[in-house]
Amino acid sequence: MTLKYDTILVLDFGGQYCHLIGRRIREHGVYSEIVPHDITPDEVKALCKKFNVKGLILSGGPSSVYEKNAPRLDPRILEVNVPILGLCYGHQLIAQITKGKVEPATCKEYGIAQVEIDKTVGVLEGLSKKEKVWMSHGDTVFAPPPGFEVLAHTQSCPVAAFKHKKKPIYGLQWHPEVIHTENGMQMLRNFIFEVCKCETNWQMGDIIDKMVKEIEAEAGESDAIIGLSGGIDSSVATALAAQALKDRLTAVFVDHGFMREGEPEAIEQAFKKFPINFVRANAQERFMNKLEGVTDPEKKRKIIGEEFIRVFEEKAEKTGAEYLIQGTIYPDRIESGFRKHSDKIKSHHNVAGLPAKIKFKKILEPLRDLYKDEVRKVAKMLGLPQAIVNRQPFPGPGLAVRVMGELTEEKVRIAKKADRIVTDEIEKNGLAENLWQYFAVLTDTKATGVKGDSRAYGYVVAVRVVESREAMTASFAQIPYPVLEKISTRIANEIPEVTRVVYDVTHKPPATIEWE
Repeated sequence: MTLKYDTILVLDFGGQYCHLIGRRIREHGVYSEIVPHDITPDEVKALCKKFNVKGLILSGGPSSVYEKNAPRLDPRILEVNVPILGLCYGHQLIAQITKGKVEPATCKEYGIAQVEIDKTVGVLEGLSKKEKVWMSHGDTVFAPPPGFEVLAHTQSCPVAAFKHKKKPIYGLQWHPEVIHTENGMQMLRNFIFEVCKCETNWQMGDIIDKMVKEIEAEAGESDAIIGLSGGIDSSVATALAAQALKDRLTAVFVDHGFMREGEPEAIEQAFKKFPINFVRANAQERFMNKLEGVTDPEKKRKIIGEEFIRVFEEKAEKTGAEYLIQGTIYPDRIESGFRKHSDKIKSHHNVAGLPAKIKFKKILEPLRDLYKDEVRKVAKMLGLPQAIVNRQPFPGPGLAVRVMGELTEEKVRIAKKADRIVTDEIEKNGLAENLWQYFAVLTDTKATGVKGDSRAYGYVVAVRVVESREAMTASFAQIPYPVLEKISTRIANEIPEVTRVVYDVTHKPPATIEWE
């Protein structure tokens, strides 16, 4: 008899952190499945044949409950005989459906907030009377529904958390899934184990077998091409696809000219040792010609996405491959607004940047529901080299989206040099291990400077160094001033075209990690 995993279903209302909720649940050794927001009780019952469904979490979302086309919840879901937890928009939706008072907030809350815990029960068991949480909402629950009691409040949010007096239905206005909520993991742990009574019968290793089998089933007996950039995502996707397809897989590395210094050669050297068909496509001139005169970052990504596909199609014609495999991960898809009710933040070249018409039967994305740190765990389980496991994230379009404005050969050359200096100084000072990303951005701004007692007028380079766990949120890193000074001095001295260096001190949100 096949073991049924204890499972929490996450109802997706379009929030950026929906899959982060699912990931946090899996971190506790409990399986999670993301399902549509309008799932019916009968559909939940059908899932119980496959999983041991122990609870439901309603995600946040960018909509207001008063918007005409806002995502709705089937009210009968609240009668399903499992515990329910609503977060942010989900919290407001439960209140609205059950006749609570939900109105636009007089004072909207975004970012860190101090919440007063009135009753430390259920999801809030074991917490302090005051907790630091992460808020992001425009609507507010001003009065609990009949039959519910208030568990927490803030100065401007009188019902920041509630609970049904008899049923295990909870609502939290804040986001326990993000790291900025100090005891968020404890809140989720309370719901998973104390309220839902789940057991830890799912492990990360299970997902490897699932992904390999999925590739086998999708591709059948056909050949496939995988887009290999040398980064952690595409490398893990390649290792999984190699297990599934063996010699029917061709890995294509497209050198578009926007990689970091020495990177194309290092990638070729590393992956030619793998038991796969490796092809390097030198397409530098082709990409630069396509991007001539383009300044808009969205247009850059779309052009690059289309050219990647066209190169893959040309290689597929030679090998007979019918499928394309990509290392797309969840943050790529969610920022591209791939879901019905999610907001588009920016197009990723391998998601929303793809052309409408492609010659492949299908694009396979085995990592599509994973976050970066989960991909790293899979990489370790697969035995990939440490240099690949620990490689910092790098955008598919490369330096093309780290050069603001129009691309020129001069600007790309400057960006490569600046990036090399940032990398050198961060790594030789032993800072890399605790950082998510560190890089240079060549802005489209020029500033007056003084070099050799003479006036100089050159580019401004921005240095971006961030800490993160999953890239959905990030904080700028407070690296030592002497290191920043060395980076600034080297960039200004070693790159004659640069007169000024600035440090980006913006968190995500409100910024994204990359500038374009």
